[in-house]
This record gives sequence, C-alpha cells and structure tokens, in this order.
Amino acid sequence: MFQSARLKLTAWYLVIIMLVSITFSFAFYRTSTFELNRLISRVRFLQTQRVQMIIPSANFVSPPPNMVLDELESVKIRLQIALIVINGIIFVLAGGAGYFLAGRTLRPIQVMVDEQNQFISDASHELRTPIATLRAEMEASLLEKHLSDKEARALIASNLEELGKLQELTNSLLQLAHVNQKDEHLTEVLSLEEVILTAYKKVASIAKKKQVVFEIASIKGKVKGDKNSLVEVFVNLFDNAIKYSSNKTTVSIIATKRKHTTVITVADQGLGITSNDIAHIFDRFYRADKSRSQADGHGLGLSIAKKIVIAHNGSIDVNSIFGKGTTFIITLPLIS
Repeated sequence: MFQSARLKLTAWYLVIIMLVSITFSFAFYRTSTFELNRLISRVRFLQTQRVQMIIPSANFVSPPPNMVLDELESVKIRLQIALIVINGIIFVLAGGAGYFLAGRTLRPIQVMVDEQNQFISDASHELRTPIATLRAEMEASLLEKHLSDKEARALIASNLEELGKLQELTNSLLQLAHVNQKDEHLTEVLSLEEVILTAYKKVASIAKKKQVVFEIASIKGKVKGDKNSLVEVFVNLFDNAIKYSSNKTTVSIIATKRKHTTVITVADQGLGITSNDIAHIFDRFYRADKSRSQADGHGLGLSIAKKIVIAHNGSIDVNSIFGKGTTFIITLPLIS
C-alpha cells in the first residue's frame, strides 16, 4: 500500500517539476531565439539585396550571407538539443529526488499505521485471555447438573476477578490513547515534592506489607503540568519498585537540580532487568523475563509513564544491574 502511494506521490512530484521545467525552458527558448530570428530575417533581407556585410576592420570581410544564415540556424538547433538534454537530466534527477522525498513524507504515516496495527494486535491478544477464561468457566459450570451455592459463589468471584482485569486493561488502554505529547492544558504549577509524596501515599500500604522502606530526600522545585498524570508516573515506578523487590529492602528517591531541569532517580534493590529486556521495557504490552512477568499487570504502565513524561517536555531512562536493582531517571523542566 505504501509503495503504491509512494510511486503515486513521486509521479505527482515529477509532473509538477517537469511542468515548471518545460515552461521555463519554453520561455527561455522563445526569449533566446527572438534575437536569432531577427538576425536571420536581416541576413535573408541582405541576401535578397545581394549586399555583402563588411566589418570595419583592417582587411577583414564578413562571411557570405548563406554561411551566416546556416550558422544562425545551427545555433537554434543546438539550443533546442541543449534544452532537451537539460530537461532529460532534470527528469531523471527529479524522479530520484521525488521518490526519496515521497518516502520521507510517508514514513511518519507508515510508522503511525504500523504502531496502530501493532497496538490493535497486542490489545486483542491481551483481551483474549480474560475473555477466554470467563467463557471457559461459565461453560464448565453449565455442564454441571447440580451447582451448589458455594460453587456458584466461587464462579462469580472468579468471574469478577477476570472482569476486574478487563476493566484495568481497558482503563490503561484509554489512558494510553488519550495522553497527548503536546497537551496545551499542562499549565498547572506543581510542587514536585507534593507530587512525589502524593504518589508515595498511594503505595505506602503495599510497601508496608513487604517491609520496603522508602527513603525520600528533600525534593525542591516546581514544574508545569497535570498533577494526576505526574502522580501516575511515580505511582507506577514506586509500585514496580515494590513489586520486584525482596522484603525488607530500600527504595531511594533523590532529586538533583541541573541548570533549568530536575533529575529524579528512583532506585530499588530488586530483581533488576536483563540487558536484553531493558531496551524494550517502555514498549506497550512488553513484560520482561519470567521472574518479572509472573507479577500482575499488562505491560502498559511504563509505556504510559514514558508518554506522560514526554508530554511534560521531559525524558525517562533506566539503568539496571540484573540481580542487584534498577534505577529509573526522570528529567523534567523546572520553572523555579
């Protein structure tokens, strides 16, 4: 599809360029031959009058009119040939350049469509599992001739669990679809410390169960953005740090000011990420090795976090040593 569109766009580029080139060549040829035609007419007139042109110079006589006429006609032919050759060269060069530019023009569209198709494919795959589980459980229950109250309640509880997963996945997909990289509404002035502390409060109970201690250094500075979105970023990072850390470990949050930006690091002492996985952890629906993928989740959290950070004109990166821990680095522009 894109190859066909590229060829069509190249053809349009070529038609436009050649129309301009041919029009310019025609105008140039008409202008250039105007004087030549006038000279030819003059020579022919002299030829009919049988007048020999003499240039006022010592012992120099101009060539006869027939020779001059032939030379002028030859100049017109050479000019025609030169313009045809030049337009041929322009045609070849314009074709190559047009094909290249058409590819460059269509590449972002192709990437967008490929991402959309991949998103639909991944989302369908993720939705298929809980739906299949729900259907299998219900079909199995229908085969039971006598379903006790306890069994019915267990079925309902299991179905509700799967429905909860579906709801969570749907909410994540909607959030991922609506996060805009250049959102004009990200203008609220926020205290970075308040954002981080709000995020910590949301995961404090989970951390307490695993006896994971959060060490939050003094966080200074203010940023522009959407509070709920930024809180979501840090909730996701904190939740991952707890989820993939052993009991009685520490998560450190440190903010460092660098010129007009602040760099926040979230470092855990958990499982770490392998070098093969680290390049893909921000991809949608990507879950790392088996030890990590056993945890709940659909592999959308970090993808959403990255998109939110980029929407706030920031960046997010990760360093990890497998078996020792992971550090996420978030850079955001400061306003004070």
